[in-house]
Amino acid sequence: MPKKESCKEAKTTSKSAKVPEDGRTELKGKKAKLSKAKKGALGAKPIAAEKEQLLSSQVVFEGPLFRVLRDKLIEPTGLESDRDVVRHNGSVVILALDASKSKKNPWLVIERQYRHAANQFLWELPAGKLDAGEDPLAGAQRELAEETGYSAKKWRQLVEYYPSPGFLGESMRIFVAESLVAGAARPEEDERIEFRLVRLSDALKMIEKGAILDGKTLTGLLLYARLQSRNEKK
Repeated sequence: MPKKESCKEAKTTSKSAKVPEDGRTELKGKKAKLSKAKKGALGAKPIAAEKEQLLSSQVVFEGPLFRVLRDKLIEPTGLESDRDVVRHNGSVVILALDASKSKKNPWLVIERQYRHAANQFLWELPAGKLDAGEDPLAGAQRELAEETGYSAKKWRQLVEYYPSPGFLGESMRIFVAESLVAGAARPEEDERIEFRLVRLSDALKMIEKGAILDGKTLTGLLLYARLQSRNEKK
């Protein structure tokens, strides 16, 4: 099991931001009234039809990880458009927790590896792509074992989201893995991964300092921390 480390606390300051009077939002005490924005519950069904009409689709690039399609379509809104879309089997992300000594501030597995697209080393949660037709939970269990050697007795899905839906069709599912059991890592030949255990509180401080820039890691850690805080208040 890797050495458990903590990060130095960063000094942070916060300032109250003034809301500009742009004709849309007017603040009165603690209540805000929307003047031009449409009011409605999130998740309500849109008026327009849900299905698009695909007129043509052409593969312009295909590699081992993804393929790029050039699609001509009529969107559900009625807009006819041409879109270049990256198609991907989807990915899984694992928030692996050791809460044996503290449920409020568990240890979590975090990795550091070089990312060429970002031109730098990044701190990330364990993650990986799904094989075609692979069950997401089975994929998450496989990736955690390969990258870190850990297995877990308890699994649950935290959230599914699209990291960049403007052009990327990849969805990411974040799983919470608990009751960890250590083992030997089996990384792929092109992977050079350093991993360690840090406290949840220290990982959140890393976010505040700007030391964590990876989107899936930000999403997983911040959502988990928020849900954990809400549950503690009940």
